[in-house]
Amino acid sequence: MKYITLLDYVLLPFYFLAIYFIAIRVRNKNYTLANPLRKYFIPALSVKLFGSVFLALIYGYYYGYSDSFGFFEHSQVITSALKESPTKWLGLVFHIPGSYDPDYYKYTSNLYWYTVDDASYIVAVFASILGLLNFNTYIPTSLLFACISFSGVWALFKTFSALYPKFTKQIAVCILFIPGVVMWGSGLLKDTLCLFALGWFTHGIFRLLIQKDFRVSNIVLVIACFLLLAKVKIYILVAFLPAIGIWILFSYLRGVTNRGLRALVRFGVLGIVIGFSFFLMQRFQEQLGAYSLEKISSYAESTRDWIVYSTETQDGSGYSLGNVQFTPTGMLAKFPQAVNVTLFRPYLWEAKKPIVMLSAIESLAFLLVTILVLYRVGLKRTWQTITEDNNIQFCLIFSIVFSFAVGITTYNFGSLSRYKIPCIPFYALGIVLIYYKNIQSKKLLPFL
Repeated sequence: MKYITLLDYVLLPFYFLAIYFIAIRVRNKNYTLANPLRKYFIPALSVKLFGSVFLALIYGYYYGYSDSFGFFEHSQVITSALKESPTKWLGLVFHIPGSYDPDYYKYTSNLYWYTVDDASYIVAVFASILGLLNFNTYIPTSLLFACISFSGVWALFKTFSALYPKFTKQIAVCILFIPGVVMWGSGLLKDTLCLFALGWFTHGIFRLLIQKDFRVSNIVLVIACFLLLAKVKIYILVAFLPAIGIWILFSYLRGVTNRGLRALVRFGVLGIVIGFSFFLMQRFQEQLGAYSLEKISSYAESTRDWIVYSTETQDGSGYSLGNVQFTPTGMLAKFPQAVNVTLFRPYLWEAKKPIVMLSAIESLAFLLVTILVLYRVGLKRTWQTITEDNNIQFCLIFSIVFSFAVGITTYNFGSLSRYKIPCIPFYALGIVLIYYKNIQSKKLLPFL
């Protein structure tokens, strides 16, 4: 195997030991025996680490190639500059020289993403930096990516467990232990960095604007995560900012006792947020690329046509949303189907490959839990719970808007299983919190 070598397997147990040694020290320092979060720390880290190794083996011995190996190849080229001088390496890390700079051309000519894809190049830079700690080997580098991702999802877990201390176990399941999020968010991939940034960004916003903790470290954290998301996958940010804006503003509205005034302000806030979202999509059209207002229609149509072709000729894992008019209004008409395909498909009979079957089982579980919650809590009480709880609103707004965006543009179950992972913990949180907030009044039985 070109990317996974004997050295990977030799180093692997030592890196597991080193990571666990550091993790246990961090846990013991920050979480006492009485702390309810303590018991989740090592198990949550463990599933991330094993998920990372499993994904690396799947890519190496089942698929044979993936974007992950492309990032690794680029990182090797960047790291090779160290043999000439640390200055050259730093120049490539910070993307300083031009692509035709004669002093760097022997490197930049082998870095396809250097000029055409900043987002992918950033992942390669992270891999190069982390590769310095493990002789630039693929699986150990993936393990370090998993550790980075773990810190982000753990920050998200801390945020919501602070909001709902009675539901710590349920929140842990939603954020830390959903199999698809664990696996696809633990490898040497863009998605891993995005989970890291999204978790810390949410945590930082909560500390700054909800808890009013204006320490410099929190401000720097929010800015750094914002920039990382903007560089790697800005469409996550475009879906996330409106939801988090509503979360913050509606949280402050709880102090307004006049119902009429509160309703008026809510509608005003929604109008501002929608307008700001369209401004962001216009302002960052180049960075959004295929997800910009101008290009999303043509991108979705061309993707659909290609997936249909590959599915017919190569037995692929494509899906259809029926007859779609690729205009903004035509795609909005497919809003329910796009959200459904992201959250609840593939159905079991649509899974043609073993790896897709795993996603189908998880999607079926989400569908059954959603039906269970709506049936036992009731539609009226479900809606009341959502309108009364700003945190649930935030989770559902982001997850549903994001589900639509990836569902209408992906058209492949394999890719969708990766692309959807930023919204899955938030959707799970929203649904589970609706159920458990009504568990006593409705005399419901716990299922987590």
